[in-house]
Amino acid sequence: MEKVVLKASRRDLTGKKVGALRRQGKIPAVIYGHRIDSTPIMLNAVEVLPKLSSLTSSSTVTINLDGKEYLALVREKKRDILTKKVVHLDFQVLSRTAKMRAKVGIELTGTAPAVKDAQAIILTNLTELEVESIPENLPERFMVDLSGLAEIGDSIRVQDITPPEGVEILADPEEVIVIASAPRGEEIEAETVSEPTEPEVISGSRKAETSH
Repeated sequence: MEKVVLKASRRDLTGKKVGALRRQGKIPAVIYGHRIDSTPIMLNAVEVLPKLSSLTSSSTVTINLDGKEYLALVREKKRDILTKKVVHLDFQVLSRTAKMRAKVGIELTGTAPAVKDAQAIILTNLTELEVESIPENLPERFMVDLSGLAEIGDSIRVQDITPPEGVEILADPEEVIVIASAPRGEEIEAETVSEPTEPEVISGSRKAETSH
């Protein structure tokens, strides 16, 4: 992804007084972390918000503060309860050489043949994976292709994801990400007929529904 630079300046107003900054089109924020004390800053909302909308939870940004650049993650976006507008940001400055942990989102692609051929339901158990790596290696997302789910009971697990070089996935390799489950009607019928042991496929779908 293209380098994202956010220009910031230090701010003196804190607490309830930051409302005046928001009315001026500024977003109050805090920057902290590697080799920098917690520092109140502010950013121009018109310039920053469009750039933030394209970022994922593991996207790094460069904060330009007083002419000095800091590599950072957006650790928190606080929004107004009613308007949903961003009202505050937290940036964590990163060491470029030290490993760190971050959560990387999962994006599903493709179409599962089991949906078309067997009317399967695709159940999602995980939407993100925690990883460890140096900042420059952090992936923005993991792409998971559903085209390999050919039959009911087929699943994609953490161990099926190949991370980029230098990135370690910290989740249990056996944990299910998505599974092709039987249609609801078939699940009920199978549960009624099979006593006391349920079919393996039904058990698998239940695990995917309840383990997250």
